[in-house]
This record gives sequence, C-alpha cells and structure tokens, in this order.
Amino acid sequence: MELTVKLAGSRRVAGMAALSALAITLAACSSDADGNETESPAGDETAAEGEALSGTLPGAGASSQEKAMNGWLAGFQEANPDVQVSYDPTGSGTGREMFLNGAVLFGGTDSAFKEEELAKGAERCFGGEVVELPLYISPIAVAYNLPGVDAANLNLSPEVLAQIFNGDVTKWNDPAIAETNDGVELPDLDIVPVNRSDDSGTTKNFTDYLAKAADGAWPHEVSETWPISGTQSGAQTSGVVSTLQAAEGTIAYLDASQVPDGFGTVAVGVGEEFVPFSPEAAAAVVDASPATEDATDLRLTIDLARDTQESGAYPIVLVSYTFACSVYESEQDVNNVKALLTYIASEEGQERAADPSVAGSAPISDGLREDVTAAIEQISAA
Repeated sequence: MELTVKLAGSRRVAGMAALSALAITLAACSSDADGNETESPAGDETAAEGEALSGTLPGAGASSQEKAMNGWLAGFQEANPDVQVSYDPTGSGTGREMFLNGAVLFGGTDSAFKEEELAKGAERCFGGEVVELPLYISPIAVAYNLPGVDAANLNLSPEVLAQIFNGDVTKWNDPAIAETNDGVELPDLDIVPVNRSDDSGTTKNFTDYLAKAADGAWPHEVSETWPISGTQSGAQTSGVVSTLQAAEGTIAYLDASQVPDGFGTVAVGVGEEFVPFSPEAAAAVVDASPATEDATDLRLTIDLARDTQESGAYPIVLVSYTFACSVYESEQDVNNVKALLTYIASEEGQERAADPSVAGSAPISDGLREDVTAAIEQISAA
C-alpha cells in the first residue's frame, strides 16, 4: 500500500510544477543510431545530456535505514558506476552531526532536525538550508525473546508497554499481560527491557508514542536518549538485536525490517483492537497524519498521530528522513546528490526498499513523490 500524507497546500502547488521534471529525471529519453527512443538508467541525473556522473558521495545516519539504503545504493550504482557512494549506519544523531560538520554530503535521520541544528545547517549548506525528505517509512516493532510462547503476537496495550519499559511490570506472567492474552501460557520469567544506548531517532519515535498514547503511564520526556539508567542496551540497531538475542525474557523496540527470524512481536492496542505491524498498518497512521507546523517546501516533516483510534492503524511508526543541503559548493556534488535522492524517491527505488528481502518498508505515494521532487529540484550550487 502506498502512503499518502496530508501536506501543506503550498507544497502541492510546487509539486505539480515539478511533474515534468520528475518525468525527465526518472526516465530521461535519448535517441539511438536508428532514431528510436531509449530510456536512461534510473537515477542518472545527467544521462539525457550524455554526461556520466562521477566523484564521491559519502553519507551517514540512521541505522534503521541500513537495509533500505544498501538496496538504494546498489540500484543507484548500477546506473552510475563512477560514483563512489557510501552510507555509514552510525545512528541518527551522529549522522546529523557528521553532516553539519561537513564530513558527509547526505544522510538519514529518524527524527527531524532540531532548531539549533537547522541554524548550523545554513552555514554548512553555503547559505542554503537543510532539506528533509520522508523517504523511508516503516513500523517500529516491539520484539520479544520468549521461545516457549507459541503466540506470534502478544497483545499489549500502550499503557502496559509503557509500564514494561519503565520497569513497573517486571514479570511475563503479570496479570496486566495475561488479561489481553487469553489462552497464552506466559512464563514466570523476568522481563528484561532493551533500549538503544546511543542517541537514536528510533528511541525518539518510540518514546513519542509512549508519551502520547499511554495515558500518563510513561512519565518521561520524548528524547533521542533513553531516559532510564541501568538498563540493558545496545549501540545502534545491531547492538539492540544482539542484546535481544542474548537472553530469554528480553523485549526491545527496533525497526521492523531488522527483527530476527523466529522472534515474536507485539500487537499494540488501538481502540478496541490489537494491531500487529505491517507496511499497510503503517500506511494507515501516516495517511491520517498532518505536516508539522514548521514544515516547508524543503522540509517535508510529518506530525504522526500516535494516539490514533483508526481501525487497522499501527501507531509505532518510524518516518526516517533522507537529508541533504539545498546548496552545495560544486556542481558535481549537486548532480550526484540530486540523482541519488531522485532514485530513492522513484517508484523503482521505493519498490526496491519495499521488497521484504530488502527492508519491507511502505512505498511513498505519488502525491508525496511530487512534493519530494519539487524539493530536490531546488538543490543548486553556490
């Protein structure tokens, strides 16, 4: 299912103006020796002019995007073999820091840039500004390590989830868990919550959900840094997975594409239902969410409806932004960045990431693609 986001009206106008540019960029046409039209490879920004892209294109950021980004970079390099493109899944906070320091040209973040970071972005971007595009949309799964429990999905309300991760519910057979899992034999086993040890957009999204949906059961502020000390934790998504796998009784939040095979996941309470994660369920909540108040035609940020009661919606959703500058120092950087972002936003790029063997994310809608394309077209050289 494609995702449709309720964006600001000004974006829609700009997006419509960029439709022809989208068609040129995604499938630039030329003629062969016999006069027949041929399509240039997706992502080759300058193929229509017969110019090959080249140079280096380093990126860093959200580890949640790692699998999708690996797929995107592979597809991009198939069309642009002379560009040395890379992505270091170092985490959202570190990725933003590396970008603002000029160490990378693009990146990924699971939470929008802070106001003070946007101010620094003007200097880093040669007088331009930070571009934020919601190109990776995926559920955050809550996975648990309970080999003796047959249920693929345990039903947990937002309040109980908050109590588990706050350390208030400490046993798997606690009555609060048993109440919503009739017929499931729950073990008398300690619950071991696992969180990210590094600054993480996934943590910010998860704590945002707990703060807004758990009806006061989560007493902490929304933060990229886990607010409770002395917990079991892991650095980046890979560290969380390792900690989750290390002992029975663990429970962790992580991008759904990286849940280990065979592990159970939570179906969260939404209204009178319990909804397991899926791209379709993620689409339902994103579709119901408006743009943030400070969104612009270059910063397409979304205010997720965490406390939705909509049937079939899964509210623990991660919208991960691909970020870049609106102004770069060289035309080479401009061409490379625009080509990569265009490929990621294209139907081909989104379908690649949606493949369950790659990342299983939810493709963006055609309407959002128009807005993204309008933003990409504004990227220029100083």
